[in-house]
Amino acid sequence: MKTKALYFLIFLLAFLGLGAIGGGGVLILSPSGQLMGMPLSLLEHSPFTSFLIPGIILFTMLGLAPFLLIFALLKKPESSFAEMLNCFNDMHWSWTFSIYMAFVLIIWIQVQMVFLQTVSWLHTFYIFLALLILFVCLLPGLRKEFKKAD
Repeated sequence: MKTKALYFLIFLLAFLGLGAIGGGGVLILSPSGQLMGMPLSLLEHSPFTSFLIPGIILFTMLGLAPFLLIFALLKKPESSFAEMLNCFNDMHWSWTFSIYMAFVLIIWIQVQMVFLQTVSWLHTFYIFLALLILFVCLLPGLRKEFKKAD
């Protein structure tokens, strides 16, 4: 039985994924940052000379990956590769990867703030989104739903 917490987690992941696909896609299409109104000077403290690589990372890691994760949360497919990366052996790997996704988002935002040497309201919003994903994952009902049978 699917819980309300699972559907809320799916909503949060879809929100993250849609935003990252949109933002990453625009950065890929316009590596100069012009379409988003972001000057290349924002990258002066980063290893990048354009927004192409950050756009690709954003598009794939925080855009496409959450949608693959949504599928995995709903279908609970078996994956020996994913299980190798699952640090919670008693839980289905899709639940664990939801936690990983929250940490990927936190790391992305932290690195972004270091490279940009600024903090905006969007950084704060996405840190709270990551924390909310973690909170929902740790709800007892959701943990029970993804606990492996003994």
